[in-house]
Amino acid sequence: MWRMVPRVGDPAPQFDLEGVPPTPGGRYRLANQRGRVVVLAFYPGDFTPVCTRQLQSYEDQRQRLVQTGAVLWAISTDTLEKHERMAKSYALSFPLLADEGGNVASLYGVRSMLGSARRSIFLIDREGVIRYRHEEPLSLSYSSVDDIISALGASGLTPQLAASPSVH
Repeated sequence: MWRMVPRVGDPAPQFDLEGVPPTPGGRYRLANQRGRVVVLAFYPGDFTPVCTRQLQSYEDQRQRLVQTGAVLWAISTDTLEKHERMAKSYALSFPLLADEGGNVASLYGVRSMLGSARRSIFLIDREGVIRYRHEEPLSLSYSSVDDIISALGASGLTPQLAASPSVH
């Protein structure tokens, strides 16, 4: 079935996934994030070299992302149980969402031929609109926290970061 790939300016496809750490409601719903900027980081899989480096890097610099006011959710097609092992093994404190059937990756146009998610970043604004999308063509590298913060500023999603510091 052919499907349009969402682009910058399009409403973000809505989803509802289980994740680690568990939420009080048990699921992560994009619709519940209205009013907040959301960073969706799709990645191919837990316990793979590049993905492990990517997620550790995000954890190491998580506070910098928190300071932007944005919410970070990492999504792969791995199982919830595998996410639980990954989060424990590397002390990850941001959510890892389980897109086991690859449906969300498909909705966002980033599902690979093998069924996993291709490494990509989406920035969703407070109204639920995609303001930035970047896909790593070979999934061999990833967007750093610096890259994400720059994209947030360039997309006008963190005005305090987009502007250079002023002298009073």
